[in-house]
Amino acid sequence: MDFRKLEIFFVVTEEGSFSAAAERLYLTQSAVSQHIKELEAALGTSLFKRGRRGVQCTPAGEILRGYTQRILRLLAEAEAAVTDVSQISGGQIRIGATPGIGTYVLPAWMQTFRRLYPHLTLSLVTDTTSGVAQRVRQQQLEIGFIEGELEETPPIQQFVLQTVEQVVVVGQQHPCYLRQHISIRDLHQQPMVMRPVGTYTRRWLEAIFRQHQVIPHVAAELDSPAAIKQAVIAGMGITILPRFDVQHELEMGLVNAVTVTDAVMERDLKLIWNSDHPFNPTTRAFLLFLSDQYPHLRELFEFSNTSP
Repeated sequence: MDFRKLEIFFVVTEEGSFSAAAERLYLTQSAVSQHIKELEAALGTSLFKRGRRGVQCTPAGEILRGYTQRILRLLAEAEAAVTDVSQISGGQIRIGATPGIGTYVLPAWMQTFRRLYPHLTLSLVTDTTSGVAQRVRQQQLEIGFIEGELEETPPIQQFVLQTVEQVVVVGQQHPCYLRQHISIRDLHQQPMVMRPVGTYTRRWLEAIFRQHQVIPHVAAELDSPAAIKQAVIAGMGITILPRFDVQHELEMGLVNAVTVTDAVMERDLKLIWNSDHPFNPTTRAFLLFLSDQYPHLRELFEFSNTSP
């Protein structure tokens, strides 16, 4: 056995097919197949059962998968333990985020981190909550930052960084523009600019409305915070967003953020990661940097199996 073949074997077990593994590894399907054949020949046993819908591990394959996962984890943990990121010549962190966080929170974090580690590259992708989780699961991203609820199972893990207030955002022409507080019932039949049906944000808000028997009038459905804010400024309706999404518009007086007094309008800002794959040294450095702002983040390194 050699390490490269074990890596390829493990990716095949995760993807469930040679073709999907080949795409992820930037190899041809025939190259992946050849590596697996050589590994099976070296071990003297079949590792996969081939079928029309992909491959499944044989009993021997399941045993090897467990050992391979532990081997890959130990190697990653060893690398993280001995690597001084301030001394390496380069590295990349692939980060995912939901649109609001990716637009209004992460850029400031990334800029400050780059001043500390100018030789490291940070790559940011924005997507829906489920999209970010899927990319993290498939190892297209090292970590993700999302708002609110996530219906995911291991190996995706979640860690709450902070609770974020959600406010009613109104434009200058709206009767509530000069108000500081509002009742949830005041939103009944109000024209609203909302996220598309099926998104986690929309489902969260609809659950609150059902709880309080509020039926909004959906004036528009838009998929980005920037577009939603422009619609509110133009007078299309009101909306509900995290306060950090509208800080710039608040300072300019383009909108007002009104607090709901009789309903819990909060969501969690969360870090997500794939627990099957330990943090690499550069990702570890970024999370330790964030722990200055979120001290409880150090629990990941002190108590979890993610890092030594």
